[in-house]
Amino acid sequence: MGSIEYQPLLLGLDSHSRIPDLSSIAIEEFLSHKPVALRWWPRLVGWESRLLWLLSGASIVVSIFNYMLSFVTLMFTGHLGALELAGASIASVGIQGLAYGIMLGMASAVQTVCGQAYGAKRYSAMGIICQRAIILHLGAAILLTFLYWYSGTVLKAIGQSESIAEQGQVFARGLILQLYAFAISCPMQRFLQAQNIVNPLAYMSVGVFLLHILLTWVVVYVLDYGLLGAALTLSLSWWLLAILNGLYILLSPSCRETWTGFSMKAFKGIWPYFKLTLASAVMLCLEIWYTQGLVLISGLLPNATISLDSISICMNYLNWDMMFMLGLSAAASVRVSNELGAGHPRVAKFSVVVVNATSILVSIFFSAVVLIFRVGLSKLFTTDTEVIEAVSGLTPLLAISVFLNGIQPILSGVAIGSGWQAVVAYVNLATYYIIGLPIGCVLGFKTDLGVAGIWWGMIIGVLLQTITLIILTARTNWNAEVEKAADRLQKSANEEALTFVDSI
Repeated sequence: MGSIEYQPLLLGLDSHSRIPDLSSIAIEEFLSHKPVALRWWPRLVGWESRLLWLLSGASIVVSIFNYMLSFVTLMFTGHLGALELAGASIASVGIQGLAYGIMLGMASAVQTVCGQAYGAKRYSAMGIICQRAIILHLGAAILLTFLYWYSGTVLKAIGQSESIAEQGQVFARGLILQLYAFAISCPMQRFLQAQNIVNPLAYMSVGVFLLHILLTWVVVYVLDYGLLGAALTLSLSWWLLAILNGLYILLSPSCRETWTGFSMKAFKGIWPYFKLTLASAVMLCLEIWYTQGLVLISGLLPNATISLDSISICMNYLNWDMMFMLGLSAAASVRVSNELGAGHPRVAKFSVVVVNATSILVSIFFSAVVLIFRVGLSKLFTTDTEVIEAVSGLTPLLAISVFLNGIQPILSGVAIGSGWQAVVAYVNLATYYIIGLPIGCVLGFKTDLGVAGIWWGMIIGVLLQTITLIILTARTNWNAEVEKAADRLQKSANEEALTFVDSI
């Protein structure tokens, strides 16, 4: 009987050209017959890897190039001087990072609800959800404006020096316009991603990034507008991105069914949706603010300018790596949720294994790059020999963090795809804030390790979180997850599609 059932799949697997034609149903059937012969695994991995990279490729491009807008701005400010770099870095981390965590966390609710509406073929509901999200994001931006304007006072209140806080305030005030662009662009990007429209987003991100390099060079080097000029240029680039996203939604035939025009319905049911965005924001903020908090703490160390510059440069590379992994993480969530929804527990489990193996290999490569080019990487930001030396001393810790970041975001993506958001939030709170942060403070201030001690605290927190998520994933009953996915699909297919948020 086994040979009859295997025959169609075996014919497909015998030819590499047929791999794309294989279906999840066939793979699920194949994996249900144990043991699977060793010779089939390379081709099964090839099938899964192809799907993974098709999904994640454009998402990685969008994540990286959106992040690189800030990255390039900090590179240019670093050449204005060590104090300007310290001010811009502390504002970027302490002020912009806070807003980034809130906005990105709120926007993840757009992906959840729009994804459910798209799956239930309630296309017109998606445009209303996107508008509702933009309203809430703009409300958050208005409140955060006060934080940006009075950022100097805030930075001094948390222990930053007068000179660094002043430079930080100049930079933060120039980013107020960016805050509103981000509030509009973020929900629109999630709205498009929920419909699998990712390639146009990638083209827009790359185009704006290339223009941003030219504009920043002109403003900083040619016009000599300094720190404020660099910040305003970053704001302008984000507005260009927001306008392009908006024009695509309004004019593209791809969004004809999902965007039916502006509607007053966006103001109805806004409270239950707000509760969902708040829950999503808390979960993601716990993760983003952890590394941001450690950078802020480093500003309290002796010789704060050198400490801040060195850890900020390293964190920028770590964040760049994180953006890459977030693209893979999004793909992992899609693959797992798709297969669970289709009733394929074995393929879902196999997807988890393949995406984690892929991310580990990518992380080993990135870690090696960090160690090999340790001096060159710091010279992109600064010519200060003290800062270059400090960065070189931190690169082994950066390499460890890069490796861990190859595993942790993917596991988080799998957890989110499986609906374990609340569990992940509790894990983050315990491993990061109850364990990692206090250890970092003790090692940083009570020993001679300084900024390296703070970083060791971060590594311990991430390591414990990663181990916990590995245990959670390993103990998962994928058949039970299929049943849960079926229940969620049944609820989202309800006629009251616009009000299913109330029950979440």
